[in-house]
Amino acid sequence: MLASNMKTYKNIKHTGKASVNGSSTDKRQRKLELPAEANASLSVPVDTKAVFDCPSILLTSVVVTTWQIILRDKLSCTRAYRRDRNETKEGNCTDERITWASRPDENLALQIDPVATTHDGFYMCQMVTHFGNFHRGYHLQVLVPPEVTLFQGKNGIAVCRAAAGKPAAQISWNPEGDCVTEQEHWANGTVTVQSTCRWEDRPVSVSCSVSHVTGNKSLSLELSLGLIIRGFPASSLLVILYVKFALFLVILVIVAFIYFQRINGCRARK
Repeated sequence: MLASNMKTYKNIKHTGKASVNGSSTDKRQRKLELPAEANASLSVPVDTKAVFDCPSILLTSVVVTTWQIILRDKLSCTRAYRRDRNETKEGNCTDERITWASRPDENLALQIDPVATTHDGFYMCQMVTHFGNFHRGYHLQVLVPPEVTLFQGKNGIAVCRAAAGKPAAQISWNPEGDCVTEQEHWANGTVTVQSTCRWEDRPVSVSCSVSHVTGNKSLSLELSLGLIIRGFPASSLLVILYVKFALFLVILVIVAFIYFQRINGCRARK
């Protein structure tokens, strides 16, 4: 068994990868309750610390531990620890934020500090022990809270934007209106969601609610008077005002003309 474990570690040393499948088990394994192999999903906010634990195995029984890290659009990275030599090895690991959580002879956990959107991927702890081989994997999703803004656009519309969130946010309005929602995807995996809304009848105020796994947010906006009144845009309102002003001037001229005509008539009689 030990010879097989040493061969596995040599494979890690030269290639940066370890094969942990197909080894025999000790008879004592039948009498022990060892942890089951499992994969888990882990969601972590950006700019925080993420810690990945190996299976709960007695450290004195561990011969070799290997962390395999598979990130998007990058070569697979491996970090290995051989207990009998208190020796660590790595292959293709260039990100200095991914390290052992502490001394591997005391704790075999891996950590990322701080987490970035580029750390989305799969992280697996593979352990070669005197009782067999075990692993635990993590599917990491990095969460990015969107930047939420609400403002008034042209012709009486309101615009609610949830910028650069991960995953994409959801937007709802109160009161409901005639709305169009668009998404823009960015190279780092974040998504900007923008909802543009208009109303037939002018509400005094509107609010948009943004739902996201990192937390929900609601913003309110008082719509400016004159930008939207009974569905008329600002340009139509200006035309109406101009027409009313012109009619007022015409009426004023007519009244003045009649007034002066009466004054002249009175003077002629005298």
